[in-house]
Amino acid sequence: MNTQTTLRSYIGTPVLGVAASYCALQKTDVYICGVEVLENDTLLLTFPKGHQLSVGDKLTLHLDNRTGVDEYDADLKVYRCSYKGQVAKVRDNQVLVTPIECELYYGITVVYRLASADYQHPEDTRPELALPITPLTTLPVADLREVDNKIGVLVTGAQSQPHTTVLAFLSSDEDDIFFITFPSTFKAKLLKRDRHCHFVIDSRAVFTYTQAIEWNYTIIEADAYQIPPSHPLFEPIREAFVQKNPWEVGFFSHPHVELYHLKPKKVVCPTHAK
Repeated sequence: MNTQTTLRSYIGTPVLGVAASYCALQKTDVYICGVEVLENDTLLLTFPKGHQLSVGDKLTLHLDNRTGVDEYDADLKVYRCSYKGQVAKVRDNQVLVTPIECELYYGITVVYRLASADYQHPEDTRPELALPITPLTTLPVADLREVDNKIGVLVTGAQSQPHTTVLAFLSSDEDDIFFITFPSTFKAKLLKRDRHCHFVIDSRAVFTYTQAIEWNYTIIEADAYQIPPSHPLFEPIREAFVQKNPWEVGFFSHPHVELYHLKPKKVVCPTHAK
């Protein structure tokens, strides 16, 4: 019996994936796809809505095992990773992806790592710039449709291929997204180099695999803003955020965390559950 540890050993298969790739002019394409995790850490992706990928394209997938998980803590103790790969084969709506680099986390610990022999983390020489202050002047109305969706996937513009990360969020009925993080995190540094991003609410924690992949998800294209502690909306948004995500109350009380606002530019949202 083969007992070799692989990505499949930790997250299972099939799982839901959030896939992102660069196309013309560094524009980011974001997809919801089904992912079959093969024993050699390659992935077979299925795109029910189609795709624009070609052999040789690089893409990044967020993968985790939180399907059916609706309770969290501050350490986010699910297996999760940002899988960087390259398209090896395309057949209709299925794509075979071979790994380039991946670190699988449980909490804050890397429990599994893989990388191609020639992989080097790309250098990013773009300057970090302060984000503009949110244009919001009144407290937005919370989106009651997303009360049970506690976790979403942020897609940011790293060098060579996009970066994905999972985090707690608060959303408004105008599709604004709010989240907190430390300024030293990779995602925060990327947003200060390129404030254009995407946020994906894929509903995997509260819907079945089939429902989530086919019709119950939201992809938001947005620009990032900051809400400093001195802003009059900081405290009301903080309170609303903690009310939705109570396990984050200790994190949010840390003096060095930052509050971000993603203002939507475009929203892809299939029919919501009735």
